[in-house]
Amino acid sequence: MELRQIEYFIEVAKLEHVTEASYALHVAQSAVSRQILKLEAELGVSLFTHEGRKVKLTPIGKTFLSYMEQLMKVMEKAKQEINEFLDPEKGSIRIGFPSSLAAHMVPSMISAFRDLYPNVHIHLQHGSYKELVDWVVGGEMDLAVMGPVPENEDQVRSDILFLENFMALLHTRHPLAGKPFLQLSELKNDSFVLFPKDYVLREIVVDACEQNGFRPKIAFEGDDLDAIKGLVAAGLGITLLPEIAMTDNIPQSTVKILITDPCVTRNVGLITPANRDLPPTEKLFYEFLLNFKKDRDWVEG
Repeated sequence: MELRQIEYFIEVAKLEHVTEASYALHVAQSAVSRQILKLEAELGVSLFTHEGRKVKLTPIGKTFLSYMEQLMKVMEKAKQEINEFLDPEKGSIRIGFPSSLAAHMVPSMISAFRDLYPNVHIHLQHGSYKELVDWVVGGEMDLAVMGPVPENEDQVRSDILFLENFMALLHTRHPLAGKPFLQLSELKNDSFVLFPKDYVLREIVVDACEQNGFRPKIAFEGDDLDAIKGLVAAGLGITLLPEIAMTDNIPQSTVKILITDPCVTRNVGLITPANRDLPPTEKLFYEFLLNFKKDRDWVEG
């Protein structure tokens, strides 16, 4: 079994068309067909069935594809780690992050890192809390910056960078809009605009309210920060968000006020896989973040 055969097989499986796969691979169609036939002969099974001009994976073909995709990921990771070992400052990193850190923290942190290591290639991927954990565990992301970090997840290591407060976002016509600080209990009669169920930012707010003797009345739900802020700006409710999420894109018809009694907080940190050591380039970025742990200028701007 040759690497070329595996590459051809995966491309044909993806496109379900030998000719289109040959175009994508920049080789002759006959070469693709020949290598697929040689692969099937070596394995002793048919990997594809023909349906007109298209091809479809057989059941055993689907199983074989799953293993070959894993193999290619392992080989790519091995090549990456070798390159990083030779020159860590020219490697690559795949970093996951949530929407609440997207507006200011992530751009600031990447900018500061690139000032030190301009030749590192960085791939950023936005995801939900659960997706970030799954990606790091599954190897799709090298590490993730998130808040809060998991406390009971055996497959990742967590490092806390800092603690941040939640703030209330109110319409400027809200009766409490002129106050410098708010008690959480003052919002018990308000309608809330929150993230949907299973979103960690919603859980933090709901838990804080319940610990203060009331369950928030949720009028609207949205999985987009700007949409939530927009609903508040339209006078349809109030929301509580981490202060980093309040750094940018605050509608003019709203006001943000710190919650002080009690302080509603979350930690922000990073997660890395628990089952392997970090390759050199990832370790550069990891240590960079830990070194900035004592200085939040890069977070707050």
